[in-house]
Amino acid sequence: MADAPALSIVVPVYNGAATIGELVAALRALEIEDGLEIVLVVDGSPDNSLDVCKQLAAQPGAPVTVLSLSRNFGEHNAVMAGLARARGAYAITMDDDLQNPPGEVKRLFEYARDGNYDAVYTYYEEKKHAAWRNLGSRFTNWCADYLIDKPRGLYLSSFRCLSAFVREQISSGYEGPYPYVDGLVFQVTQNVGRLQVHHLPRAEGRSNYTLSRLFRLWLSMFLNFSVIPLRFATLFGIAFGTLGALAAVIVIAEAISDQKPPQGWASLMVAVLVLAGVQLVVVGLIGEYLGRMFLAVNRKPQYLVREVFRRKAEEGSGGLAVERPAPDTKAAGHPHREPTRSGA
Repeated sequence: MADAPALSIVVPVYNGAATIGELVAALRALEIEDGLEIVLVVDGSPDNSLDVCKQLAAQPGAPVTVLSLSRNFGEHNAVMAGLARARGAYAITMDDDLQNPPGEVKRLFEYARDGNYDAVYTYYEEKKHAAWRNLGSRFTNWCADYLIDKPRGLYLSSFRCLSAFVREQISSGYEGPYPYVDGLVFQVTQNVGRLQVHHLPRAEGRSNYTLSRLFRLWLSMFLNFSVIPLRFATLFGIAFGTLGALAAVIVIAEAISDQKPPQGWASLMVAVLVLAGVQLVVVGLIGEYLGRMFLAVNRKPQYLVREVFRRKAEEGSGGLAVERPAPDTKAAGHPHREPTRSGA
């Protein structure tokens, strides 16, 4: 095995055919002491991203490894697949849309290395996302302040740098089908830094995130890394139980004092509807926990790598080596096995 590089850059690719070439060219132009590698994870993209990434892998320059997932698993699942293949002393994760300037990569890497941080998160003076997405990000970060062990006020960005220690711990230690990378990071370390970087407008197309995707991602953070929602359910039960007990005391007192009780049909219906709604929310919350446990027990895959492409080792060959991983390669809790190899 070749010597491990100083830096691995993991990029999940989805509908990124128009931008990934420019991104890889800019990353290859960086001068990183002891070298870098680029890991492109094509997450079941419906466009021709895979063909473009394969062409990039065959070109000279910093080595590019292309993982082709069997279907679309989601950004955090794709990042987990890339981190499992990365070999660098540090790994940077970033998007494929050029909103994270490639020129900031070296500064982020050096800041993490020189500060001896386990993880460094970037934040922006101004985000160039749509207003609704910025609002959703602020809400998610506010929730994360209470649900996961992150420092208060730390902005959770997909443009982050992780040490090899953190990368190995989260990529090999978590096997569930609903990963949330930031939650896993804070389970491993609190030695976290922050660095302000630029954020650029989207170069091509529009964001792949929809409200439903953001909600599913929020659920992964909300349910997978904290039991606080269940504690809230318990508090709701105690609060409404106490309210019901007080109401019963009032009714009994009115009956004893021979006061004519109010008609109260409307207020009774409101109370019943509110209580029934709270019960359904709590039951749904518990059901979501149980459903995720059921899928994990039944080994729903975190990701499945169909093929791995990288440049052939022979000097000047210009071709691609193709690896087809064994069926149980980190699909759902199985240990990593060496892939089978074939030429292409």
